[in-house]
Amino acid sequence: MPEPEFDQPADDAGESADDSTVESSVDWSALPEPLRVRLAELGADALGEMAKVDVPQHLRPVAKFAPTKRARLGGAQVVAGLRDSANFRTAVVEWLRKNRPSTLEVTSPDPVTAAAAAVLTGDEVALHYVELVTRRVGDATLRAERDAAVVRAERLESELERLRSERSQLDGAAERVRADAEVELERLRKRLREQGVKLREAKDAAEAAAAEVHKIQERTADEVKRLSAERDRERERAETERGKAQRAIADAEVARQSAREARQADEVRLALLVDTLDGAVTGLRRELALGEGAGPRPADLVRGASASQGVVGRVEDPAALDRLLALPVVHLVVDGYNVTKTGYPELSLSDQRDRLVHQLAVLAARTGAEVTLVFDGAGVVAVPAAAPRGVRVLFSDPGVLADDVIRALVTAEPEGRPVVVVTSDRAVADSVRRRGAHPVPSAVLLARLGRV
Repeated sequence: MPEPEFDQPADDAGESADDSTVESSVDWSALPEPLRVRLAELGADALGEMAKVDVPQHLRPVAKFAPTKRARLGGAQVVAGLRDSANFRTAVVEWLRKNRPSTLEVTSPDPVTAAAAAVLTGDEVALHYVELVTRRVGDATLRAERDAAVVRAERLESELERLRSERSQLDGAAERVRADAEVELERLRKRLREQGVKLREAKDAAEAAAAEVHKIQERTADEVKRLSAERDRERERAETERGKAQRAIADAEVARQSAREARQADEVRLALLVDTLDGAVTGLRRELALGEGAGPRPADLVRGASASQGVVGRVEDPAALDRLLALPVVHLVVDGYNVTKTGYPELSLSDQRDRLVHQLAVLAARTGAEVTLVFDGAGVVAVPAAAPRGVRVLFSDPGVLADDVIRALVTAEPEGRPVVVVTSDRAVADSVRRRGAHPVPSAVLLARLGRV
């Protein structure tokens, strides 16, 4: 290592000052990094073995670090203590003189060691050593930057050479591609010229075909118009004939339906009349004991008195209703809502209907009577599709009262057939009584249904 580039002070050049008391004009904030690291290492080594009184307050936590970590973790605090505390700096110098005297030699061949010794001892050459270390650090930095720049330039030169080689190769490939493209372009141009000739020929053929197609379309359109007109005339004739046939079929069907309904009504009335007559004859035979050889009794021949003719009256108890329902081919007609609103008005109308229908089905099964249940159709959203076996359920049409339907049912029955009408409506009861039916209050039927 060369000597510093300034003269060493002679022993007799001036007064000999104590190293520990000489202050230098060194700017501690501008110390080069290698010198700061060396000062931190020296201060950290001495810090571990110093008396506590010589250690500044802010360095006492650093003194507790492990020796290997003290300079690395607390180096900045150690350098600051050396700068700010003359006592601490003096204690460090004393420790170094005792334990590592070589580190305090200002004449050391290592500029960093010599600069650290000069700064610690306050030697007047400290500033020159600091400048020397700073200049060498700058030179080392410049050399490193120069070496890095040289390496980078060499790398860039190598990359440039590679790029030039690749460009040469690409130029060759591009030239080959250009030649191939020119050959292909010429081939395509030739093929395009050939296709142009064929296209013109095809266009001429297409125009000729289009003209022919236009002529065919015109002829076809005329033929279609003629056939459409003829088809429309045939369709009108067919529709007329079909309408006549449908009207004739409908009229014939209506006539057949009317005849069938009339015949069925007549057959039903005749059957009911025959059943009624048969029941009446049987009852008369039983009452008169015909066929048993018995003639009139003496009481039957008494003059001056006659038997009652059997006036139709109201039925007031379930037993009387049972006697009526035991008559042959009896027809029980029930005023639906009159019964349900008397017996269970708390239910909805739908539930009222369902309950009464099922109760009458059981009654019909036990008595064998024909049962017709009539409801007022006003306000009924959905009419049931089917009723239980043995019960006919009717809903009056819009504008027709259920009372009128009941009167019509009674009127439609043949003379002599027993008809029982269940209603608490006095007007209905009186009108059906005049027609020969037996009116029964709704409460009587409900009492009878309570035993079903």
